[in-house]
Amino acid sequence: MSALSYPEMIFIGLAQGVSELFPVSSLGHSVVLPALIGGQWASDMSMGEHSPYLAALVAMHVACAVALVIFFWKDWMRVIAGLFTSIWHREVRTPDQRLAWLLVLATIPVGIAGMLLDKVMTNYLGKPLPAAAFLAINGIVLYTVERLHRRQLPAPEPDPADVVWPELDPEPGPGAASPTQRTMRIPIVSAEAVERAAEQDAAVTMDRRLAKLSVKEAVGIGAFQVLALLPGISRSGITMVGGLLRGLRHEDAARFAFLLIAPVMLGAGLYKVPELLQPGMRASLGPVLLGSLLAGIAAYVSVRFLTRYFETRTLYPFAIYCIVAGLGSLAVFAFR
Repeated sequence: MSALSYPEMIFIGLAQGVSELFPVSSLGHSVVLPALIGGQWASDMSMGEHSPYLAALVAMHVACAVALVIFFWKDWMRVIAGLFTSIWHREVRTPDQRLAWLLVLATIPVGIAGMLLDKVMTNYLGKPLPAAAFLAINGIVLYTVERLHRRQLPAPEPDPADVVWPELDPEPGPGAASPTQRTMRIPIVSAEAVERAAEQDAAVTMDRRLAKLSVKEAVGIGAFQVLALLPGISRSGITMVGGLLRGLRHEDAARFAFLLIAPVMLGAGLYKVPELLQPGMRASLGPVLLGSLLAGIAAYVSVRFLTRYFETRTLYPFAIYCIVAGLGSLAVFAFR
């Protein structure tokens, strides 16, 4: 097998960074796209044990995980601090402590399944036809669960944590200055600082809602990630599906998914780091490093977009895309 080239890794790196966080399956695209392009690309980027391409995807997964950690670093500092204080004091009282343990427990099912089934899934299902079929199935699942969520679940009641109560000025006493005579001291704060503070407050509020999940519910949502071992099933998408079936809001389901998949991706990537050191990777190291850098940048931009997107929008566009792309790819492969 020839060395991976710069054009190949630039293209796949950008595609990986976007499709890893968008609910459209990065692994499915990593298998289907080279097959659709054909020629030398299909030969160079074939899956299998000891494949340089598979090792390149491992590096890109790590880069995407790092991008997630950087984007949520303030939240991770709170959660990690909550975990350590919980262990130190042997208690689970605060929302951050509870959320930390929920994230730890929710990663257990996919961690066990990944160690047992990863190579089987990659070697036997990491082919264009199965990946295209699962990509279409991914779209059908997203579409079906979105309809169930919108039709069967009642509109969520306002959470008291979301309500901002105005502070009323006390009634002026006798002889007090009139409102027009009082001097108002308004702190000068930049619009950027206000936006950052609002985003952080919203993040804390969402984490408080997520901390209300029971252990069974959190582990159940995390277990959905096992399905993402199938090439074509999106890790972020299927985790969101688990959250929506539980009744979470879209923004909460997306946040829980992004927080949950970061340690899973990082752990799986580090577990496979030896694959990056195999002799066949030497000639491809430069292109792989560049592709990984681009994957990390694309992942950061993607998560920034998606956290805002799911505040008001749904999974429908991604579902339709996966169905069309999956069925279209199947048709192309069938007539070749």
